[in-house]
Amino acid sequence: MASIKNKSKLAATQSKQAKNNASPKATLQLFMQENIDRMHRLGKVRTGETYTCTLNSFMRFRQGKDVLWKDFDADLTASYEAYLKSTGVSMNTISFYNRILRAVYNRAVEKGFTKQVFPFKNVYTGVEKTIRRGLPIKTIRNIRNLDLSHCPSLDYARDMFLFSFYTRGMSFVDMAYLKKNDLKNGILTYRRKKTGQRLCIRWERDMQDILEKYHISQESPYLLPIIHKIGKEERKQYNNALHLVNKKLKFIGSILQLSIPLTMYVARHSWATVAKSKNIPLSVISEGMGHDSENTTLIYLASLNTEIIDKANKLILDLL
Repeated sequence: MASIKNKSKLAATQSKQAKNNASPKATLQLFMQENIDRMHRLGKVRTGETYTCTLNSFMRFRQGKDVLWKDFDADLTASYEAYLKSTGVSMNTISFYNRILRAVYNRAVEKGFTKQVFPFKNVYTGVEKTIRRGLPIKTIRNIRNLDLSHCPSLDYARDMFLFSFYTRGMSFVDMAYLKKNDLKNGILTYRRKKTGQRLCIRWERDMQDILEKYHISQESPYLLPIIHKIGKEERKQYNNALHLVNKKLKFIGSILQLSIPLTMYVARHSWATVAKSKNIPLSVISEGMGHDSENTTLIYLASLNTEIIDKANKLILDLL
């Protein structure tokens, strides 16, 4: 009788395993796509895009062939890393892809679709130090004082760069979705799209000068002239605007003969660089290039007194 029960239990277990292996979630591509769709439903569009980019990269390596979770092992991840290196991908990008795949794999383990075999133990998931992209205050001043009146598109790109710098390196996506009602009583309040962190910035004259240069229709809820057609592929409008602004900024950078490509991201690094040069404590600034991980930066920022940050920002703007 015990033998029969054991055989029945074994058969049930095997049947369950077979069912799992037959499930679409038993493959990386379909499970990862399910997670991407979930992120979009939750409004985590940027995260969904990074996961999609990683999935596309991995599927190119696989030549379009999906992989069962039970076949996802250390040999496969090592082969994927070798493939990325052969295509000239930087080590930071390799780490980025590996960390996202690891997060998806760990979620699959939690869901019971596979057992933990630690397939990422021999691949790179760290962060390499990269070339600083921060500019000194003298260069920021040169960018601000450049006469671009002959080319409105260059002038607009420069203004978006300066607005980011003025607002402690605000990312372009956060700038794009700033609402008019985010600015109240001289305080600009918003949540970072990337982290959900709530930030408050004292509104300064430099910011207002940029705002007054551009006409925003009364019907638009947005503060800046980035998204124009409300409710119509707003994410696409943001991406197109970012591409155009970065293209124009690189041209401005070539005019000034800068040693690094000028992009919106440089504004964030530059604010941190200038703040550090003025001996502002690391606990007061978001020194993205100085930390090994963004989490460290967020820990510093999370405990900051907004008034201290505002004083630091005013000090930097006064240098201009």
